[in-house]
Amino acid sequence: MTTGVFFHEKFKSKKWLVIEDKFRRFPGVMERQLSLPNVKLFEPGKVSEALLLKIHAPRFVRDLKAAWYADGALLSVGGCVEATEKILSGELENALVFTVAAGHHAERDDAWGGTYASCAGPAFFNARETLGPKRFAIIDTDRHHGNGTRDIFLEDDDVLHVCFCSWDRIEGNGTKVCVNIASPHTDETYMAKVEQEFIPRLKDFGPDMILHNLGHDTSQLDYGDIGLTPAFFPRLAARMKQCAQDICHGRYLILTHGGKRRDVAESIFPQMIEILAAE
Repeated sequence: MTTGVFFHEKFKSKKWLVIEDKFRRFPGVMERQLSLPNVKLFEPGKVSEALLLKIHAPRFVRDLKAAWYADGALLSVGGCVEATEKILSGELENALVFTVAAGHHAERDDAWGGTYASCAGPAFFNARETLGPKRFAIIDTDRHHGNGTRDIFLEDDDVLHVCFCSWDRIEGNGTKVCVNIASPHTDETYMAKVEQEFIPRLKDFGPDMILHNLGHDTSQLDYGDIGLTPAFFPRLAARMKQCAQDICHGRYLILTHGGKRRDVAESIFPQMIEILAAE
């Protein structure tokens, strides 16, 4: 099976809000991984306005299109939409989707924190329209609460959303969960939280695909530092890939999220491609 990598040249050489220019040397830093026989690089297209309007309010979409970061956001959402459809249709087994200016802080009619359009909302809507009813599990290991993802899917019982953030809370008939990781952690204690709070729920839920909002802002010396080492993030991706293989035929999509340390990004994302592509 094939691993997809979704990256656009417009994601680099610009100081994006919050994450800055951490993709400056991409895709060059992934050259060896992109040459692997079962890895394919895709250049995403922009998500359509019609699909955005299935999730976001008209005023929100109008303001987004006028913003300086619009191209980055629309291309990021487009990559997630395309990757989700290709994974669920069997063209890809898994994927790493690079994002800027889009992600988990975008609600239906508001957004903040450097993410100004929903990735998961349009992707899941399109997949269901194209391929029929689907169940999705989202693990959000960015440092901050995925308020946008929660807003969009709160009443959707076919979406499990487990967010590792700053409080403990269960909503939405038990399918929407917050896990408090506000205190300092080691790699081992954080992984224990994932094993305890996400994996049992994942197994019970039985999704068709796992989507991972993977921020590295929790890394040491980044803006959301809780004590994790850069080595933790590929380890976490490997664990989630194994879960996907055990539960949903390997269907696993990683979205890049928060974190501005360029050295960490250049280290962990090539490693993740190797993990995704490994037999």
